[in-house]
Amino acid sequence: MALMAAIVAAMLLPPAAIAVGLALRLFDIPLAAVVRFGGALDLYAGILAWWLIAFALALVYAALAFPWHAE
Repeated sequence: MALMAAIVAAMLLPPAAIAVGLALRLFDIPLAAVVRFGGALDLYAGILAWWLIAFALALVYAALAFPWHAE
């Protein structure tokens, strides 16, 4: 289940970053400010933090989608 969540998080992050980056361009907000949580983290720690958030959401999705009562 964790492996499925890691794969989903890794596949979700780049398209979501592109979509968020394009949406932020409409409001003149740099993507680096969002990735770095307003400057609280450096770039790599920010990317890791966003991946961990996506992983946590994908893990919940995997737990709900996993067939626990297979017949």
